[in-house]
Amino acid sequence: MKGVIKTTGIIIGLAALIAAGVASLNRDSQTSAEIFRVSPVEKGDLRVTITATGTVEPEEVIDVGAQVAGRIVSFGEDRQGKPIDYGSVVKAGDVLARIDDALYVSDVDHAKASLAQARANLERAQADLGQLEAKLEQARNDWKRAQQLGPSDALSQSSYDAYKAGFETAKANLAVGQATIAQNRGAVLQAVAALARAQRNLGYTTIVSPVDGTIIDRRVNIGQTVVASLNAPSLFLIAKDLRHMQVWVAVNEADIASIHPGQQVTFTVDAHPGRAFYGKVGKIRLNASMTQNVVTYTVEVLTDNSDLVLLPYLTANVQFEVASKSNVLTVPTGALRWTPAQDQIDPSVAGNLETVTALARADVSDARPLRTTGGAKSATLWVQSGNSVRPVFVYAGLSDGVRTEIEGDGINEGMQVVIGSNADERESETRQGPSNPFTPQIRRGRARGASPH
Repeated sequence: MKGVIKTTGIIIGLAALIAAGVASLNRDSQTSAEIFRVSPVEKGDLRVTITATGTVEPEEVIDVGAQVAGRIVSFGEDRQGKPIDYGSVVKAGDVLARIDDALYVSDVDHAKASLAQARANLERAQADLGQLEAKLEQARNDWKRAQQLGPSDALSQSSYDAYKAGFETAKANLAVGQATIAQNRGAVLQAVAALARAQRNLGYTTIVSPVDGTIIDRRVNIGQTVVASLNAPSLFLIAKDLRHMQVWVAVNEADIASIHPGQQVTFTVDAHPGRAFYGKVGKIRLNASMTQNVVTYTVEVLTDNSDLVLLPYLTANVQFEVASKSNVLTVPTGALRWTPAQDQIDPSVAGNLETVTALARADVSDARPLRTTGGAKSATLWVQSGNSVRPVFVYAGLSDGVRTEIEGDGINEGMQVVIGSNADERESETRQGPSNPFTPQIRRGRARGASPH
C-alpha cells in the first residue's frame, strides 16, 4: 500500500514539473516571438477636406408682391394652359394673378373727367384772355387820345382821369387773365398726373411675372384680400433659373481661413444617395452668425443643375477640398504615432538611439524634399527586425487623418511598417479589466447607514 502511494506521488510530481516546464516554455516563446501588427506602405491619392452642412438654394429668387389692395379674383395660366400654381414655369410678362379692378376703373373714369374739366377751364380762360387783351388795346388807345388832348375845354378833367383809370384797370385785368391761364394749365397737368396714377394703379391689378422662371411658392388664394401698405404683400416666389443653383454652407470660424473663391467642392444630398455633385466656391459672406457661442460664416457654392435633379432647399453634405496629392506613398497615420517600449527596440540601436536618430534625421534633411509645398515634418516609422523593431526616419507630408504621405530613403511601396503590437493589446486589456460577465461588480455608493447629507 505504501508503495502504491509512493508511486502515485512520484507521478503527480512529474506531471507538475512537466506542466511547469511547458508553461515556462510558452512564456519564453511568447516573449521571444513578440507579435507586431504591421501595415504596408501604399501608393495612392490623398485628399484633405473640410466637412460642413448647407442648403441648396436658387441663384436668384424674386419675391412678387402686390402694389395695390384688393381681392384676388383669378390666377393666370402657365405655358400648359393650367392655372398658375406651385412649380409652374412662367415667362416674363405672363399673368400670375388678377385683383378686383372695379374701384380702380372708377378712379380712372374720375381722373378722365377731372382732366376734361381742367382742359375746359383752360380753354375758357384762354378765350377770356383774348377779350381782356382787346379791352386793354381799346383802353390804351383811349388813354393815348386823352393824353394828346389833355384836360381842356374839349376833355374835362374827370373824363381824362376816367380814361387813365380804364387803361390801368385793363392792364390789371389782363394780368389776372394770364394768371388764370397759368393756374388752369397747372390744373391740367395735375389732372394728367392723376389720370396716369389711376391708370397705373389699374394696371397693378394684373400681377405679371417680371422674369422667366419657376414658381416655387404661392402665398395667396383666390378670394383672399391683399392689403398694400408700406411693404408690398408677397404673393409668389419665383426662382429665376433652376439650372444654376447655389449651396449656402455654414462653415465654422476655425475652418474659414482654408476656404477661398474658386475652391473645388463636392457634396451629396439625401434625395440622391450614392451620387456626388460638384461645384466651386463663389463668395464668402462676411456677416458671421453666432449660434450657442459657435461662430459660422456662410459660403456660397456654385453648382450646375442642368438635369434639374437638385431641388431648392435640399440639405447638402459638403466637402471643401483643401489639398490633394496623387500617386504618393502613404502609411496609416497611426504608424507615425506608435512608439515601441524600450525592450522592443533592436539592441543594436537601443543603446545609442539618440545618436542614431540625429544622424538619420540629418540624412533625411539632406535628401530631396517632398513634392508638397511646405508643412512637411520629420517623423519616425518602425519596421520589424526579428523579434524587435528598428527606426526609419522619414518626412511626413499631407494627411487626411487616416493616411499620411511619407518620403524618405529606403521607403518603397509594399514595405511593412509597424502600427502596434500584442503588448499594446495586453496593456489595453489590463486597463479595461476582466470582461467575464460572471465577475462580481463593485458598486460604488454610500455605506450602509450613512446619512445622505
